[in-house]
Amino acid sequence: MNKTATASVAVNSLSQRDTWISIIIIGLLFFIFGFVSWVNAILIPYFKIACELTNFQSYLVTFAFYISYFIVSVPASYLLKKTGFKKGMLIGFLAMSLGAFVFIPAALTRVYEIFLLGLFTIGVGLAILQTAANPYITVLGPKESAAQRISIMGIFNKGAGILAPLIFAAVILKATDTDLFKALGTMNAVEKDVALDDFIRRVIVPYACVGTVLFGLGLFVRFSPLPEINTEQETPAVAAANSTKKSIFEFPHLILGALAIFLHVGTQVIAIDTIIGYANSMKIDLLEAKVFPSYTLFATICGYILGIICIPKYITQVKALRFCTLLGALLTLLIQFANGQVTFLNHDADLSIWMVVLLGFANSLVWAGIWPLALDGLGKFTKLGASVMIMGLCGNAIMPLFYGHFADVFDERLAYWVLFPCYLYLVFYAFKGYALRKWR
Repeated sequence: MNKTATASVAVNSLSQRDTWISIIIIGLLFFIFGFVSWVNAILIPYFKIACELTNFQSYLVTFAFYISYFIVSVPASYLLKKTGFKKGMLIGFLAMSLGAFVFIPAALTRVYEIFLLGLFTIGVGLAILQTAANPYITVLGPKESAAQRISIMGIFNKGAGILAPLIFAAVILKATDTDLFKALGTMNAVEKDVALDDFIRRVIVPYACVGTVLFGLGLFVRFSPLPEINTEQETPAVAAANSTKKSIFEFPHLILGALAIFLHVGTQVIAIDTIIGYANSMKIDLLEAKVFPSYTLFATICGYILGIICIPKYITQVKALRFCTLLGALLTLLIQFANGQVTFLNHDADLSIWMVVLLGFANSLVWAGIWPLALDGLGKFTKLGASVMIMGLCGNAIMPLFYGHFADVFDERLAYWVLFPCYLYLVFYAFKGYALRKWR
């Protein structure tokens, strides 16, 4: 038996104090996940201007960031088996720190591909951290309340997401930038290069700070009191049920759940990362539009709070999942068919943009509903199963590209049709897919 396995403890042996310390530390991790991930919502329009990109090219930000999950998640599960949670998390933080520092040469040269390399490296670190943190919080208590715990993590994650675009915009955008954007079209090539070089170099100081903070957080987690817990412990019933199984592909509810995660995160990132561009299409400038991702994330947090209050006391996590997936499908239709100019929160915009905001509420309990259902009964396959689920996060990389392509070909509003088939599949998983235990 290796040292890591010897050091691991069973979840039911943890005291209430140790359990809450673990939840708080993992909550800090989810805050970091959110801050680093959802800042992409402002990076997309920022790079589109600074690097003179099309819609499709600008959404390579999310592709570079999240495709790392597909590449790294399974290797990350083996890394965690070898090193344990805390050493593995340290490696993840070091990778994120390195990715943040890559932004410095990228900004000095204004080469978009180097920015994408930095984003990919940050994504690698996040993939390692998520492969550790998601199964950890799922098993850290009764499975009936797993969605409740994941909702608490979601508040940390989306709370950071509300702050990230606003803080980043406050640091890199100036009140005079609206005039700068208008003037770019009248500048000659040399003047434009000078103006855009100055504009892009505003990211150097904030990302140098982010890289330093991530390095420090890695050391904090490595030497924190976070216990090494055994996420693969099996009850006698689970061990008996899995005794003949040799592969994770023998768990249909897991494989279908990974596809559900792929589509869910794709719908979530589209709702958040495209809304600034959608607002721009309504002639709302960047300085005003920057707050719309925060509205969507706030709607998500409202859903999390309801989940914490209601699950499992008033509603099961399965019923919550069913409600949210059906609501998402309905809101997607309303984005297309709800028309009319409205003034709300001092924004004069088409009603449909508020349907996009409400997708945040519809998406809130989908992740929390899918994870415990997909990992249920995996036993010794839990870590590998979790890594397959994390691979599904590459939906964040791929789905926005479909949106960006259709936005270029048609327009930003019609491009939201890509969400509808995604929600139909999520409805299928919520009603039937999660219960399948054999392929037919």
